[in-house]
Amino acid sequence: MPVSVGQKATVELEVGDADTAIALQSGILPVLATPRVVALVEQASMEAVGPTLAENQTTVGMKVQLDHLAPTAVGRVVVAESTIEAIQGRRISFQVSVTDDRGLVAVGRVTRVVVDIERFMHKAR
Repeated sequence: MPVSVGQKATVELEVGDADTAIALQSGILPVLATPRVVALVEQASMEAVGPTLAENQTTVGMKVQLDHLAPTAVGRVVVAESTIEAIQGRRISFQVSVTDDRGLVAVGRVTRVVVDIERFMHKAR
């Protein structure tokens, strides 16, 4: 089954102490850290495309554009959603958002590139 525009996935997280700006050293407040938000939208993007790739393929991150709009306290649940919006050769663009029970937490775009796992790892050595 080929990758197609409109494929989507969601990832849910109950924010814990390990997810905070303090823990990730990106700030001094006990709220959901922006780097953790980035990781969530990347995870949702991988899951949106993963089932349609060949066994020897994966996607790697290329670009993240994200507006982190609202704080989320420890104990709250956030949901990251990623939807494929465009495919250009091996590049796949995703529209992403993160919400909690109070509304929009973050919004943006992620670009990932389809790679052959063995060839990519050979380049990394």
